[in-house]
Amino acid sequence: MLYPPSLEHKLGFDTIRQHLKDACISPLGQDYVEKIRFTDNLPLIDKLLRQTEEFRQIIQFEPDFPSSNYIDVRPHLSRARVEGLALTEAELYDLKLALRTVQDCLRFLNKPVQARPQPAGREENNAFPFLRELAGPISVNKILTDALDRVIDDRGLVRDSASPELASIRRRIIGEQANLRKRLDSILRNARQNGWIPDDLNLTIRGGRLVIPVAAEHKRKIKGFIHDESQTGQTVFLEPAEVFDANNEIRELEYEERREVYRILLALTDQVRPHLDDLKRAVNFLAQVDFIRAKAKLAIQLDAVLPGKLHDRPLVNWTNTRHPLLYLSFKKQQKSVVPLSVRLDEKERILIISGPNAGGKSVALKTIGLVQYMLQCGLLVPVADFSEMGVFQNLFIDIGDEQSLENDLSTYSSHLTAMKQFAIGANKKTLFLIDEFGTGTEPGLGGAIAESILEDLNTSGAFGVINTHYTNLKVFADKTPGLVNGAMRFDGEHLEPLYELEIGRPGSSFAFEIAQKIGLPKGIIDRAKEKLGNQQVNFEKLLKELDIEKRVFAEKNLDISINQRKVAQQLAEYTALKTRLDNEQKQLLNDAKQKAKALVKEANQRIENTIREIKEHKAEREPTRQVRQELERFEQKSLTPEPVVVEKPKPAEDEFATDSGVIGVDSYVRIQGQNAIGQVMSMRGKDAEVRIGDLKTTVKLNRLEKVSKKTFAAATETRDDRPRTQGVDMNEKMQNFSFNLDIRGRRGEEALGEVDRFLDDALMLGYPELRIIHGKGDGILRTLVRNHLRSYKQVGAMRDENADRGGAGVTIVTMK
Repeated sequence: MLYPPSLEHKLGFDTIRQHLKDACISPLGQDYVEKIRFTDNLPLIDKLLRQTEEFRQIIQFEPDFPSSNYIDVRPHLSRARVEGLALTEAELYDLKLALRTVQDCLRFLNKPVQARPQPAGREENNAFPFLRELAGPISVNKILTDALDRVIDDRGLVRDSASPELASIRRRIIGEQANLRKRLDSILRNARQNGWIPDDLNLTIRGGRLVIPVAAEHKRKIKGFIHDESQTGQTVFLEPAEVFDANNEIRELEYEERREVYRILLALTDQVRPHLDDLKRAVNFLAQVDFIRAKAKLAIQLDAVLPGKLHDRPLVNWTNTRHPLLYLSFKKQQKSVVPLSVRLDEKERILIISGPNAGGKSVALKTIGLVQYMLQCGLLVPVADFSEMGVFQNLFIDIGDEQSLENDLSTYSSHLTAMKQFAIGANKKTLFLIDEFGTGTEPGLGGAIAESILEDLNTSGAFGVINTHYTNLKVFADKTPGLVNGAMRFDGEHLEPLYELEIGRPGSSFAFEIAQKIGLPKGIIDRAKEKLGNQQVNFEKLLKELDIEKRVFAEKNLDISINQRKVAQQLAEYTALKTRLDNEQKQLLNDAKQKAKALVKEANQRIENTIREIKEHKAEREPTRQVRQELERFEQKSLTPEPVVVEKPKPAEDEFATDSGVIGVDSYVRIQGQNAIGQVMSMRGKDAEVRIGDLKTTVKLNRLEKVSKKTFAAATETRDDRPRTQGVDMNEKMQNFSFNLDIRGRRGEEALGEVDRFLDDALMLGYPELRIIHGKGDGILRTLVRNHLRSYKQVGAMRDENADRGGAGVTIVTMK
């Protein structure tokens, strides 16, 4: 149940409906827009949402989906039901185009998944199952479409080949018209020579017959019949008597042609009639496709998504929700909307929002109502994609007022009338929205009645959002289960609204602060505070101070959180460093132990050898002295620590020793910023021809630096060690290269990759002029390619090919 009847207008859904109509291609889809209805059938809602989500992906990633000729042929099909009635050429042509679009849609949706390329950004292969299900029962009779193609041409006229009789009649008409024109041309020349006809007038047609324009004063000099005259009466249009028979013959042939065309159209209409039910379903499918496409287009404009989870029960758990109409308006102004996050569940079903005027309470209320209504109408919604949304059976709103002079309703009476409906119809599956609850009468009485109504709504188990300034409602919400306070945040220091909803605490109206800001005399404000009483003033003051303190603590918590992350990062770095040092220390100790063992072993070996040699020489003085000296040298060497040498990494460019001097023929050079080293073969002004391995290239002198022959030899030796299969076979490249590149049908990124490889080969081979075939179409690929070519310094000029060889569909590239 929806209340009031003007709910769509109050929420702004009528504007959403108009946006959908504007996005439709034809009246077919617009009729479906008019049929949009609120529903609580979750399987139906899920199906509608997923159809729209699939079409959103088609619009974004599948540009070849049919987007034209969504023609409303329903009136034509109704006429075709009448026996003995023939559809016109135009009507059959519309039917032909509409069926062709249906066939293209079915062909796209029934395309095998493997045959559909996956664009960048798509994580999985999507076969659009919900749209394929929609297309499942639709079929188009091929015999019928072939018959339409055979009879109706692409201009919407009956073909000459539709029947042998029609072809014969039209040939005869052409022959007779040619003979007639020859005879009239002869009469016209003769009349011009006699000065009866001005030189700027030619043959024309009046009443379906060829006539000659003759000056009125000479009309009796040519025998014939006058069919018409000019507005001034100075010229008459005369049919010479000698061509009467020829004109009559042509007229009779035209009658024959008309009868034959009608006979063909009648036969074709008879062929259409048995398929009217299938055709009606096909046209209805076309209407649904147009409608779903419009919903997907609107979703893209709103940045709307399929919610992360749908529940078949009342639930509001939304994050970063944006008011759709406000989002579109701000988007045009290049402004951003402050998103809304809200949660209503079984524990906290009713949200009481308070805060200053113009702080965003009404926008928050309308955002909740409109987004929920859009969801239950099968539209994608502007929320975070992980939001959870439930389904409500009833949606009640009381926004604005329903004053009526006819029904003698004041503002407050209209609010009470709405509250009566709420109290009668509210249940556990109801979502109600109330703006400025309890206003319109004496505040004390209005607050009491509002609190009583709120208590009744809470007892019913309904879900809802209420905007209010009444303190008693804030206090009631704070102490009553099922209710929760919420505040629209306000900068108390600068007295500016932040438009952010904060759930869990009431908000202050900031009435005195705002009055002070706009310049209301201080005395008036002070007296107002005295009249209000200390309790209420202290309550408002407490709320304001609480808001300021919360913001300060939030900023401090943010700083603490940032510092904690920094400390955690530094601790992790310290732990990693300590672990590495410990490992290195262990490694050094292990290495030292191994070296010590080896040293002891070698020392023992040398001692044994020394003793053996002394024994062998029988302790002679000189050999013994030499052996002892050698042992002392080993001892000194073993006790002396080896120096640790730390090599600093050198830049890549230091690997090559540069040589000063002027670059000339046979000089060894390196291209700046690269490792390629070659030898200069010849000089041409400021350019040098350099041989790098088997490749020759032309380089500006200011990009070269001279290197020594030793560096060249070292680089050449290194390069020769590489497998020869990595070289470039210039002869093979020259044989296989074509100065023509055809990129028609390529996507943008793929086409630019082809152009880059094409230009690389052309620059390597020194081609002065190239030819890129991109086709005409809408000119998008042409613009893309030319903008890309402008980034090449080697490209001198670009122009269109001659009209007879492709024109704007081909770009001629001239290299510098």
